[in-house]
Parts: sequence; structure tokens; C-alpha cells
Amino acid sequence: MQRRLTSLGEILFDFLPVETGGEVTEFAMRPGGGPYNVAVGMARLGQPTAFVSKVGDDFFGRRLRRAVRAEGIDDRFLSTAHGPPTTLAFVACEDGEPVFTFYGDGAADTLLTPEDLPAAFYAETALLHFGGISLLRGSTPAAALAAAEGLRGRALISLDPNVRPAVIVDAPTYRATLERAIALCDLLKLSAADIAWLAPGTDILDYAADLLDHGPAMITVTRGGAEVLALRRGPDGVEQMKAASFQVRVSDTVGAGDSFSAGFLTALAERGALSRAAIAALPTAEIQAALRFGAAVAAITCTHVGADPPRRAEVDEFLAGR
Repeated sequence: MQRRLTSLGEILFDFLPVETGGEVTEFAMRPGGGPYNVAVGMARLGQPTAFVSKVGDDFFGRRLRRAVRAEGIDDRFLSTAHGPPTTLAFVACEDGEPVFTFYGDGAADTLLTPEDLPAAFYAETALLHFGGISLLRGSTPAAALAAAEGLRGRALISLDPNVRPAVIVDAPTYRATLERAIALCDLLKLSAADIAWLAPGTDILDYAADLLDHGPAMITVTRGGAEVLALRRGPDGVEQMKAASFQVRVSDTVGAGDSFSAGFLTALAERGALSRAAIAALPTAEIQAALRFGAAVAAITCTHVGADPPRRAEVDEFLAGR
């Protein structure tokens, strides 16, 4: 039995803007969704990968299932909901940052339930990654938390909240869900933008260090083009590790955080660090190398249009040149 790196959460179509004469005149359709992007990234980097979600029994859902299979991702845990539509997201760019508009109320990927998670999912998962907008609506948040609870101590639990303020309707409920998810995870990935919403005005490092007392064994923090950080608690207090970002010609930043997660998780898997104890014991130099690898995967994605993570050969060539 092969144990897989499994990602759980939203899967949708991103509609990316196409401009003519400086104005958006049409949109190009591409598969997306944070957890799906992470699954694609890990698969392209050579990891045995599975994806857990629901798609609609419609044109978009059938296309998404084909996309999952085309990436070599195990789709046994990707259910089909008969009736509900598939989520669609329109992406634009304002002030240099991607802006998302989601059409997904009652959509298939919000309807995952704990009962949709078979015994094989728990038996074959070596790493669970979850988060994103899948923690906002429907029954999927309960399914995600049940998956994390069921795998705790048996697999590495990775969480990326990937906060999207524009689609948060019930902030207190969402914060309560995040609190439970953070308590269950071993590895927490945050961005500077996440922290700005979660704890406005708080120092990034102080906030991350405090969260180490609330569940995670390690926290990574991405800050756009600045250094990427990792924090864990050691015998002498909180240990901070970092890796420099890479300067590239940016096409857009859609999927950059997901690509970092895919790269960092792949690097941990290659080092056999797929448990809470293993990431706590991993030598500092190995964590810095994993951060650098994740930063490289993210940088390359920024040179592509849309969430299009690189394959392993492209990453190896990129790093060899630096």
C-alpha cells in the first residue's frame, strides 16, 4: 500500500482576465482552488498525491475530474454531487494584487461530509493538507476537521487558512473553525495578509510565535517578495529560520502561496519528515533547505500566468542557476 500526500478542500474553475487595450474583455478558464493547486504542485514535483473534495455533475465538474486525473492525482476520494453546481471564481488584478469573486454558494465542493471519507483515505494518507475557502461554507468545514482529527498522530497535518476577507460572511464562526483547525494541525502556513486579517496591527513574528502554544509544531510565514520564515519551539525558546526569496519577472502572483506549500511539503516528504516529531527534530539546515525549495517553486509560479506550478525538472534547473 502506497501512502500519499493528500490535499482536501475547494476545487473550482478560475476565470482569468484577458485584456485588450488595457481593459478586461474576456476570461480564460483554468482549474483552481487552493488545496487543488497544492495537490497539483506536489504531483508535478514527483510525489504520490491524492485529492479530496466534491465536484458537480455538470460540464465544469467533469472537466475538473479530467484535470485531476491528467495530473496523475488519485481521484478515488473526489466525490460527485448530483444537482449542485461547481464553484466558479473570477480573478482580476487591482493595485498589483489578485482580487477574487466567487460564485459558489451551495456548490458541490461545499458539501463534503465526514461520511464521504472512506477507510482507505485514513489508511493511505501520510500527509493531510487542508484550508482555504473550504473552511467557510456548508458541511465541508466539518469534514475537514473530522479528517484532521482522524489522522492526528497518524499523518502530518498541514493547514493553510489562505484567508479571503471578501467572501467571509460569518466572521465569528469562521474564526472558531480556524481556532479548531489550528489546534489540530502540526504545520501551519500563514501569509502576512492572513495575519493582517486574523490579528490587525500585531507584529507578524510575535503572532506566529504565540500560535506555537496553540497547536502547531511549526509555522511558516510568507511575506510576498521578502524572506520566508519558519518558527518552532526548541529547548531555548522559539527558533526562527529563514530563506531568501528569489527575484523573478512576475506575470502574476495567483497560486504563489499554494506553490510554496507544495514545494515545502514535498521537501519535508523527501526528508522523511511526515510526522509532528519528525518536523520538530529536523535539523535547522534541512528546514532552511526546504524553505528555499518552497520559495523557488513559488517564484517560478509567479513567472507563469495563473496557478500553474512547475514540474521538478524546471525547479531543479532554476535552483542550479542560483
